[in-house]
Amino acid sequence: MNAPPLSPRIRNTFAAPIPTAKAWANRYDGRAGPTIDLTQAVPGYPTHPDLASRLAEGAASPVQARYGTIDGDESLREVLAADINRIYGGDVGAADVAITAGANLAFTMAMTVLCGVGDQVMLPVPWYFNNAMALSMQGLEALPLPCRAEDAFVPDPDRAAALITPRTRAIVLISPNNPTGAIYPPDVIARFAALCRSRGIWLIVDESYRDFLPETALPPHPLFKDPEWRDGLVHLYSFSKAYCVAGHRVGAMVCGPRVRTELNKVLDTMQICPPRGPLPGLTWAVDNLHEWKAGNRAIIAERARVFREGVGQLQDWHIDALGTYFAYIRIPEGERDAMAVGETLATECGLLSLVGPFFGPGQDRHLRLAFANVGLEAIAAVPDRLRALPR
Repeated sequence: MNAPPLSPRIRNTFAAPIPTAKAWANRYDGRAGPTIDLTQAVPGYPTHPDLASRLAEGAASPVQARYGTIDGDESLREVLAADINRIYGGDVGAADVAITAGANLAFTMAMTVLCGVGDQVMLPVPWYFNNAMALSMQGLEALPLPCRAEDAFVPDPDRAAALITPRTRAIVLISPNNPTGAIYPPDVIARFAALCRSRGIWLIVDESYRDFLPETALPPHPLFKDPEWRDGLVHLYSFSKAYCVAGHRVGAMVCGPRVRTELNKVLDTMQICPPRGPLPGLTWAVDNLHEWKAGNRAIIAERARVFREGVGQLQDWHIDALGTYFAYIRIPEGERDAMAVGETLATECGLLSLVGPFFGPGQDRHLRLAFANVGLEAIAAVPDRLRALPR
């Protein structure tokens, strides 16, 4: 009997990178010390104790255990809209906000609304691999926008303009960036918005790591001050990193009424409603944890400093970009490609990273290290693990 076929779109999508990298660690014998896992971006400290208590109450609540509205509790949508206006000086309302089961799902749902099979979506390279995977699964084409280390991996709007085709429906920007940590200047983001408007395509701005920007970098862009932002912008946000609730899967999408009308169909189908248990606690947290989040920014900044000082002293390895959660480092000249180096570091040196090819074409000489995951002692040990790479 012949087995029935599977979806060719799913079969043609590359395997999930993080499980691939973590599987390498199963062959590590501990010779260099405990494994240092710098693969997945997750806060290396617990959530605020008062928020944790509220999360527990939400999980136990019979009300929150019921289905809710497809776009999330209005109270959370209201406080998030107010917080966005506080930061950006915009006019976002609760009706512009949809709460989602994480930012990854928000991206997938946005693509479902904005694009049709065969359309192109421009992704700056190195790209966030889950974005590329989501496009592949939906029959969309990822159109690479190469970014250069000499430009600090900030994408060039002029280069993007030259690459747009009649099939291009959207451009995606992630700032602060995953995987490089690059922070896109406000004028660059504004130029991309102007480009998209002139070409009649959508701009998707993912700011899942916004809360780790220094106060001097706020507002990150002027887009919400444009009275016509609803006609061309989709904004994505995640509560995971800022509030240390990654496992609760809560994100958000901000968009105008044209998108929201169609999005409601997708929300009802793909999530029915977001996870409801965390929502009351997060509603409280948005207004009450500003100082706690500022302290976390300082923690991450210190981890970045220790990483830069340690790895920056190595002669052969080069930090091409570093910011918020990530360092994007270049493999020494003459060394094997990233796939081989990443596997060897994991199996023989106990250092887990994500290799450049996971992040798109032309990335064979880079590794991404999510240093925010671990404490200062582990970060200080990273240079020795890199030096121990067998040659």
